[in-house]
Amino acid sequence: MDEGMPVAAERETLTWDDFGGATRDLARGIVADGFAPDIVVAIARGGLLPAGAIAYGLGVKSCGALNVGFYTGIGTVLDAPVILPPDLDLSALPGKRVLLVDDVADSGRTLALAVQLLSDAGADVRSVCIYTKPGSIAMPDYSWRETDRWIDFPWSFRGTVVQEDAGLPAGA
Repeated sequence: MDEGMPVAAERETLTWDDFGGATRDLARGIVADGFAPDIVVAIARGGLLPAGAIAYGLGVKSCGALNVGFYTGIGTVLDAPVILPPDLDLSALPGKRVLLVDDVADSGRTLALAVQLLSDAGADVRSVCIYTKPGSIAMPDYSWRETDRWIDFPWSFRGTVVQEDAGLPAGA
């Protein structure tokens, strides 16, 4: 076992099939709630694939991404989340209904930062995450599942192809 790496029993694994079902369930819940977003914004990187899937499920074609850095490795973070370039064009958001999408609300600090940024730009913001951790300081409006485990997402748990091909452990 790698130092600092949660043991397998402490992990939640999202498969590609589960991902498809989760994003369809989330889209149905958003529709049932009556929220019809004009724009879907992903928190990159983890929110990119869920945002695309949910946007397709909702029939929303206008999508963007907000680049936020926070995790530096498995279980290691910066002092605070930071917005990274390129910047999202906030001038298109006043008066728009925006669905903000991420893979997980872990500490909630990234989600809180992004919701505040979009709200300050004049958007009516709702948020959705596949997973929510019980200790999150910001809870999304929509979530598929709650867990206190480390989550292996199908797009990231294997690390980069360079790491994988060199037999190195995966990073975040």
